Parts: sequence; C-alpha cells; structure tokens
Amino acid sequence: MSTQKTRDIGLDVGVPKDVCEDALCPFHGNLKVRGRIFTGTVVSDKAAKSVVVEWPYLIKVKKYERYMRKRSRVVAHNPSCINARKGDHVKVAECRPISKTKKFVVIENSVKAE
Repeated sequence: MSTQKTRDIGLDVGVPKDVCEDALCPFHGNLKVRGRIFTGTVVSDKAAKSVVVEWPYLIKVKKYERYMRKRSRVVAHNPSCINARKGDHVKVAECRPISKTKKFVVIENSVKAE
C-alpha cells in the first residue's frame, strides 16, 4: 500500500479508505468534479470501471391531476478505491466527458449492498 495523498474535491463527502492508482479518480487522480450531484442506486456493474446509476423522480401530469413515476439513468466512472457494486447507494458528481456516455464519477458509496 502506497502513501499517496488524498485530494480534497471540495464537496462534503467521505474520503475513501482505499488508495488507487486511477488517473480518473477525483481523490487520487487528476479528475475535477463540477456541476450537478445526484444520489442513486447502482443497477449494473458489468462494464469495466463503470457503473449504471439510476434514481426515480415524480412529475405532475396536469391533465389527469396525478403524478407519474420516471427514472434517470447515467453511466458513471467507478474508481477502484470506491468499488461500487450492484445494489449500492452511491453519490455521483458531474465531471468532464470521460467517454461517449460517461460524464459522471462515483464520489461516495453510502450503503453497501449485501
């Protein structure tokens, strides 16, 4: 285990216990986070270093005077120091585009799935 410094990303999140060598890690690499922050559940972790995060929300349908459930899904980079798995509740933050679909990075793993 190396004694690499952990960078402060400027958000109120816990620092990961593990250390990684990932250049796209906001804590141990040089990736800067900016913009929006979301909390959701990991629904897929099949891709290498990526997770799909989903969160539900409600919108009002004026015509029927009811609410409709919708969901948002984003692909996020999963640094090896955070290591989010399917079922985990995570916090993702917006960053620069990493690939065609990845524009978010996992910054905190709140609840581990069993």
